[in-house]
This record gives sequence, C-alpha cells and structure tokens, in this order.
Amino acid sequence: MNFALESSLEARPEHELERSPETAYLGLGGNLDGATAAIASALELLDANPHIDVRAVSSLYQTAPIGLTAQPDFVNAVAHIETRLSPEDLLSATLNIENLLGRIRTERWGPRVIDIDVLLYGRREISTPRITMPHARMHERAFVLVPLAELDPGLRIPGSTETVIEAAHRLANETRIVKVTEAGLPSPNRDGVPGTSTIAST
Repeated sequence: MNFALESSLEARPEHELERSPETAYLGLGGNLDGATAAIASALELLDANPHIDVRAVSSLYQTAPIGLTAQPDFVNAVAHIETRLSPEDLLSATLNIENLLGRIRTERWGPRVIDIDVLLYGRREISTPRITMPHARMHERAFVLVPLAELDPGLRIPGSTETVIEAAHRLANETRIVKVTEAGLPSPNRDGVPGTSTIAST
C-alpha cells in the first residue's frame, strides 16, 4: 500500500500496545465528490497502521441522508478489523485519517468527504465524554446494519435482542438503501456500479 500514516501511536512504548487483538467494526461513509475514493484511501490507511488489520469490507451502499436531508446521497460501508489499540486510541487513529483525507466539520449531519465511526469494539459497552460504545443509534441506522450484516449476520449488538441480520431486514424495508458495489476493498478510481442485495431494498 502506498499510504503512510504518521501517528504518535507508532511512537508509543511496546508495553503500551501489548494486548490481545480485539475485533472491532468501523462504519465509513461520505457524500461529497470523491467519497468513494476517500473510503478506499481510508481503508488503506487503516491497514497501513501496524496496530490495525483490516480483515473484511462490506459492499458499498448508496443511502439517503439523515437529519439534514437537503444534501446528496451518501456512500457507506462497514469494515471488520482486528486491533491492538484501545478504543480511545482507535478513535484517535480514525480521526487522524479523516483529517488527512480532508474532513472539515462545519455542521452536524452535514456533507462530508469521509466519516469513520468506531461502531463496536468487541463486546465492550463504554460511555465516556469522548466515546460511546456501541456507537450511538447504530441499531437504528440501515446504512450501518445492512453492510454490517454482510460481515457478521448473527452478531448481536450489546443491549439488543435482535441479530444484526434481523434488524437489517427490518430497517431496509423502512428506508432507501441500494448496493452499488460487491464486498471488498473499493478501488479509489471506481464510483461503483449499481447492483442488487439480498438485504437492501432497491
């Protein structure tokens, strides 16, 4: 991979990163020009971090905006990673990548070229001023649950009685979400070709 991630995390003493790898899931999305390429670059930057291993990536989905609806549709995906970083350090790594790729925060729910959310970190439930785990409202978001169901359909989000696939089917019938690429790392130069999904409604 051609991207180098400069991060203070890499300079930390080894003993601070001597932990067993933890499974985590990240949500990635964007709706400005170049969003698909930014998602691909973000995945490469994540995998370039020596403490993060990108294990699988869902298909890309075109989804309707939430909150601020007068903006372009989003492209969304979910990545399964293994990491030795703590939840807080993983969040810092994702924010660093957003900055490197030109994320500018102007308004809540507003347009963005890239957004990376830490959705789940193992079975951990965390509530601090900086991080909430599972990610707030992920159980209500088709653009999170539909791609997540591709990667782990039997997963249960901590605090939920539904499996991810059950919730994904329910939410996909309530919102517009369309698969635009098959699962795997999207090419930075590919915008996606409309496809079909066994979960997402078309």
